[in-house]
This record gives sequence, structure tokens and C-alpha cells, in this order.
Amino acid sequence: MIAIVKYNAGNVFSVTCALQRLGVEPVVTDDPEVLRAADKVIFPGVGEASAAMGHLRASGLDKVIAGLKQPVLGICIGMQLMCRHSEEGNVDGLGIFDTVVKRFDNSRCPECKVPHMGWNTVEVGHPGIAGESLDGRYAYYVHSYYAEPCVHTEAITRYIVPFSAVLHRDNFYATQFHPEKSGSVGETILKNFLAL
Repeated sequence: MIAIVKYNAGNVFSVTCALQRLGVEPVVTDDPEVLRAADKVIFPGVGEASAAMGHLRASGLDKVIAGLKQPVLGICIGMQLMCRHSEEGNVDGLGIFDTVVKRFDNSRCPECKVPHMGWNTVEVGHPGIAGESLDGRYAYYVHSYYAEPCVHTEAITRYIVPFSAVLHRDNFYATQFHPEKSGSVGETILKNFLAL
């Protein structure tokens, strides 16, 4: 069973559709027992970090997600919430990845729009869930905040500054880009995750 975390910042519909295209019918849930029993968990997100973390803490899902033992995939704000701290709302995250999330500063590059929106290349440093085949290929981004590169960074993308495109620590994986909107690149990421 593949479970998608249901909370107030999830882009659940597009992730569900992407999985269905791969022949997987996920369960969308905020039930801690269902999440713990799932074979794999996807933690998507579109929204504002402090509000999302407030919801996770109020529901107890923060501790549930951080304590999961099966493969977990964070997407976009899901990835950012898995980091130690975010400048967006000055909020502490789940602390799974030891890095901070910062807002893009385009003061030295005024032509660089914020949010970073559209297709950009992925540079794979450690071929984990991204796989070597994704090195130099394009993925789809929509974000104003980014996770700084750290020991858990498997791939980076460059926009104003280099930032973490893919993070991995133990059973936790995460992408800043949207695999559900990234065509064949995103499909490869999802297939690699489902095959773990």
C-alpha cells in the first residue's frame, strides 16, 4: 500500500494521478496507523511552511512522519518541512535533513524571478533515487524557498544559488521539484521510489 499524507498543504490530486498512471492506487490519509502500516509514504506539499508545520504539530503528524521506518518521499514543501528550519514563517521543521531552508535573494540578479518557476536541470552528485540517468535532465520547479546543500544532498539545481534538488537520509527521500509534473524525469523518480 502506498499512502499519501493528507494535511492542509498537500498537492494530493496531481500526485495521485501520477501514481495512477504507473498503475498504483494510493490511499490518501491522515490516520497515523494507516501511515505506519503503509509500504511507502509520500509527503507532498504546496503552501506556506509555518502554517503547514502548525497543522502537522496540532494533529501529531509531525512525530508520526519523523518516526516512519519505511521509505518516505517528500515533495516540494514536503521536502522543506523535513529540514531543520525554514525562513518561511521562521519555523522549525521535522529535522530529518540537517539543513536550513532560505528564501531566494535576487538582489544581485534582478532578472531572476522569484518564485523560481519552470524547468531547470538536475545535477546528480550521488546516484541514489535520482539515478545517474537523470544527470543534466530537466525537472519542473515552483518555489520561492530552497534547502541549502548539505551532507544529505544527492542532486543540486542552480538558480541564483546552487540548492538541494534531491535529499536522502536513511529511509527518507525528498525532491524540491515536482516529480508528478516533471514528465519522464518525474516518472523515473517515482518508479525508483516505488521500487525501493
